[in-house]
Amino acid sequence: MEESESLSALLDQLKKISGNKLLVHGGGSTATVIAEKLGLETHMVEGRRITDAGMLEVVTMVYGGLLNKKIVAGLQARGMNAVGLTGADFNLIEAHKRPVSDIDYGFVGDVDDVNVSELRLLINENVVPVIAPLTHDGKGQMLNTNADTIAAELATELANHYKVYLFYCFEKKGVLTNPEDESSVVYDLDRELFNKYTREGIISEGMIPKLENGFRAKHKGVKEVLITNPENISTGRGTRLV
Repeated sequence: MEESESLSALLDQLKKISGNKLLVHGGGSTATVIAEKLGLETHMVEGRRITDAGMLEVVTMVYGGLLNKKIVAGLQARGMNAVGLTGADFNLIEAHKRPVSDIDYGFVGDVDDVNVSELRLLINENVVPVIAPLTHDGKGQMLNTNADTIAAELATELANHYKVYLFYCFEKKGVLTNPEDESSVVYDLDRELFNKYTREGIISEGMIPKLENGFRAKHKGVKEVLITNPENISTGRGTRLV
């Protein structure tokens, strides 16, 4: 989503998908670059960003502004009417600040409630909502929330009203048994195989919560969950959760 070439490829493929669409994006790499320019140090724990007050301002600007509007403009250029939103807009996603246990993640939000009433009005008018990974606590506080989690939560809630297909899109063709070999795609992944690959270290770091969210969404009524790259979201090729 953050590189012009891959973003362009993704939006081109998105246009080829029939039916209503919704796009959830991240933006961590850009946030890190902007934070560095502002003299703010980035701290990560197991792939998750520590979001102090200064970093929260950065991610709100980058996710909700810079990247969100760049994507909206790209969709408009391809004839897809789009609108950019955060979890605070329409009271879409309410969350609470993650309690401090071993690690203080700062202003990171864990989702409490998803309200898709207004979102459905937009979708039914063939508008493409573009959702930044930001939520709010209902008391005026913005929170940084994992984009994969937001995608799964929205997909699950929308599955009560539509037939929903959830695509997790990143730079690889799918889950790979060898990260250096693009031909080693695991085309069908069930929970047992996921647990095995996790124990063996084949699946690790950021891919674990992505797949956990995907399995949870599948269990709660999402018709299909696919992990793939921009070039293949319209072809259906990649790792399918079963």
